[in-house]
Amino acid sequence: MQLTKDGVTVDLTGATWVKSSKSGPYSDNCIEVTGLDGPLIAVRDSKNPNGAVLAFTPDEWDAFVDGARGGEFDRA
Repeated sequence: MQLTKDGVTVDLTGATWVKSSKSGPYSDNCIEVTGLDGPLIAVRDSKNPNGAVLAFTPDEWDAFVDGARGGEFDRA
């Protein structure tokens, strides 16, 4: 599978997908991430590995992670 964003294409064939260390063995609400050291970060639903894949630039990913750590997305 190839993924293209902003003119950058990456090949996800053989990619190593990683779940969050916060995901427990009984959690079914997990995402998997790959490409953290590349030009694009790819995210997919761990329950549907052949489904849709979202792509983020490193700057977009960093902004999301910083926002999550800072509570920006916490429900009131």
